[in-house]
Amino acid sequence: MLPLKNSNQGSISDFDTSANNSLSRRQWFERLALPALALAGAALPATSGAAPISGHHISDHLRGARIFNVCDFGAKGDGKTLDTKAIQAAIDACHKEQGGTVLIPAGDFICGTIELKSNVTLHLSVQGRLLGSARREDYSAGKGVPSGNGNIVFVYAVNAANITIEGRGTIDGNGLAFYTGKGDNTGPGQRGIGGNFDRPHLIVFYQCSNFVVRDVFLTRSAYHCFRILHCKQIRLDGISIYNRVNKNNDGFHFNDSQYVHISNCDIQCQDDACAFFGSNQFVTITNCSFSTRWSVFRFGNGDAQNIVVSNCLIYETYGCPVKISSGKARVENLSFSNIIMRNVTGPVGIAFTNTKDRNNAGDNANDGSAFVRNISFNGIRATVVEKPVDHADIHFGVNVFNGEVNSCITLNGVGKAFLENISFTDVHITYAGGGTKEQALKRAVPQVAAEYFGVWGTEPFGPPAYGLYARNVKNLTLHNVRFEYEKPDARPAIVFDNVQDASITGVSAKGSADAELFRIINSKDVLIASCRVLSHAATFLQVEGDMCEGIVVNGGDLRKAQKPLVFERGAGKNAVVMG
Repeated sequence: MLPLKNSNQGSISDFDTSANNSLSRRQWFERLALPALALAGAALPATSGAAPISGHHISDHLRGARIFNVCDFGAKGDGKTLDTKAIQAAIDACHKEQGGTVLIPAGDFICGTIELKSNVTLHLSVQGRLLGSARREDYSAGKGVPSGNGNIVFVYAVNAANITIEGRGTIDGNGLAFYTGKGDNTGPGQRGIGGNFDRPHLIVFYQCSNFVVRDVFLTRSAYHCFRILHCKQIRLDGISIYNRVNKNNDGFHFNDSQYVHISNCDIQCQDDACAFFGSNQFVTITNCSFSTRWSVFRFGNGDAQNIVVSNCLIYETYGCPVKISSGKARVENLSFSNIIMRNVTGPVGIAFTNTKDRNNAGDNANDGSAFVRNISFNGIRATVVEKPVDHADIHFGVNVFNGEVNSCITLNGVGKAFLENISFTDVHITYAGGGTKEQALKRAVPQVAAEYFGVWGTEPFGPPAYGLYARNVKNLTLHNVRFEYEKPDARPAIVFDNVQDASITGVSAKGSADAELFRIINSKDVLIASCRVLSHAATFLQVEGDMCEGIVVNGGDLRKAQKPLVFERGAGKNAVVMG
């Protein structure tokens, strides 16, 4: 066979001889393969079945750049053999040689718990799959991973840096094998008592920094899909998650993490799609799509600050796409923009109580240590269904809470706590309608900051407004907002209760022949300007309570309202100025 020629007309074999007679053919192959790693989307070359090369045979300039094919360490990838030890050996060797790429070639590599380490890139080739073992004894707790919400795990890393998981392959948790019909019981009021925590999460990173996960397919976890705990400098790009085989099948679940950037991901799961618990800051989420039974952006207690969500699609999501339920939290500077919500319930629920227990209002005055403020919603288009519907691809049914029926946007400050600086601009929402007169008459809203459906779970269930209910809010802005319904709804479009400093401009809403369009209770300094009544309403504005003052109505198209203004429940006529 004729030797290959280079650009100087010398053969590779000639160049090999002149450069270094001691280089083997395998070493030359590795050298020639290295440039391919720099090509976006290029497939990583697989080495032969030869034994791994020990570190003392590697030139220094190859350290951190070698490829470690797991098959060279004894992995079979035949869908039968347990390959945990072989895969871990490849990772350990890669880490020992100051990093490189651990290659998962095509095949089904069955394994239990494996640990990623610093400077390691795990590359999953097309048709390459890490498949979780169906046996519980093949998994262990991640070394150093906290036990909260369970610490049994499939793939994990602790105190590591510069990890990458990439490629068009799959990490499959085989989670249906761990289905018992029982969840972790961490929902409203359950507090985890009697919950099922003895099952593996798909991926857990704890106290890691500067890691990237891109392009991979994550699926069928027995528990949460991807838990990111106390981490910094995180980039998640182009990930697909399909996680609907077990209860508590979250997508991304963050605790106390910073500098997080999520883009171009597609998440279909059963529980929270993108949960933030504890103190999460400096987060961007863009160009993603989400579908789940329970919630998309779920915020628990802690410091959730400086978070931007933009250009996202949310569909067939129940349990509220944007859900903040806080006690003693510090939540501020959250922005949600350019979002399509199709067939959801909620669609926004924000609750705040200033107490440690979010389910108890207490008598605490705001001492400044807790707040929920500076939250904006811009460019939102949504359709809200009457009640949740079971997803056809989730094999177990999910109970519907009474408060999920005929839902609306809920801004719920409790006790002496106030939500502050909340704005809705260019928001158009179409509701299913069907709200009743009994719901419209509801005045005594429970003083709890539970999840939105917990607030509305008492009979007659459902909120007293079909569009937006706001209690204990300061500086609330509605501009170019449109609320409509598909079938008649007996409730007002908007209800304010103890709202201070509000601006309602350019709001259009359908009314009810049996109810007012706007109801304002014990609120002050409210401007209502340039509003439109889209269908016949008994009253445009009903003012209630002797604490109302400084309400100004200026202009608008009120022709379809039978009465422009009504005073009830002790409200004084001097509380309103009609322009």
